[in-house]
Amino acid sequence: MAWRETDDEKTYSDEEVETRLKAELPHWYLENGWIRRKYKTSSWKSTLMVVNTVGHLAEAGFHHPDMAISYAFVIVKLMNHAAKGITDKDFELAKKIEDVIMWQPGKENGALTGTPDDARFKYIKYD
Repeated sequence: MAWRETDDEKTYSDEEVETRLKAELPHWYLENGWIRRKYKTSSWKSTLMVVNTVGHLAEAGFHHPDMAISYAFVIVKLMNHAAKGITDKDFELAKKIEDVIMWQPGKENGALTGTPDDARFKYIKYD
């Protein structure tokens, strides 16, 4: 299928979306036909890092969110424009964004320790 062609993707009802969010993405919510997540950041630099990360993931997946950006937060909104609703693409991209943005290597007991608990290095405000 060519990139401009669309297949008939299944869209989920509001009830189905709410059920999946509760089970798979508890920090995301449904509002006005979009699934959304607000990421709180520690500064403008951190906000830009989140925006660029989401941008990379969206472009790699070729599925693009809307975003609202401020000094200390980023709101990510997903809805499949072509399908006019929430589809598996939205859930998959939301999960990938969540996994990457909320990654805390210091909790994994590996070689990567994560950012120090110091205001100079704060990045994301974890849930």
